[in-house]
Amino acid sequence: MRASECDLVIVGVGGQGVILISDVIGRAAVIAGKPVCGAETHGMAQRGGSVINHTRIGCQFSPMVASGGADVLLALEPGEALRFVHFLSPAGVVLVNTRPVLPSTVTCGRAEYPPLHKILSPIKARCRKLIAMDATALAEKAGTAQAMNVVMLGALAGYIPLSEDLILQALSLAVPPKFLEANKKAFALGKAEVE
Repeated sequence: MRASECDLVIVGVGGQGVILISDVIGRAAVIAGKPVCGAETHGMAQRGGSVINHTRIGCQFSPMVASGGADVLLALEPGEALRFVHFLSPAGVVLVNTRPVLPSTVTCGRAEYPPLHKILSPIKARCRKLIAMDATALAEKAGTAQAMNVVMLGALAGYIPLSEDLILQALSLAVPPKFLEANKKAFALGKAEVE
């Protein structure tokens, strides 16, 4: 990855805020005058299905990150991290929220959610660095569990070629004013968690 470029794959399940993260990063890149492109797949997002977003900062061609080409995999849910780790470069970084969102097959007893170590171990073997955190707990500390995605955005900030000020400026454009302070606190907690 060159200092001005970064290929990100952001994954989670419907309702976790994958699209907000990509929107904030895209806005920050535009404010910075950097080329940015992205593509997203919602799938059955409204029913808790996978949501995947490709965001490429400094890219002037395809919005899709090639398999094995992502500099960063940002996962809001651990099972989704494992499902999409094939996008990550061996030199890449994975940031993962360790709080699972249990699929209906697990909640109704037809399947078991794997233990966290069985999810993280194969991910760790495929990357340069794995950072796992309970971003949901940090968001609760910030005042709202719904800001878990912004905790993860704060954790991501040091791994993308955009300044914290620009990311926060873009966040203020994307989040309603009444939720902005809680989101800024969530961002700060995520940033502090990886420092």
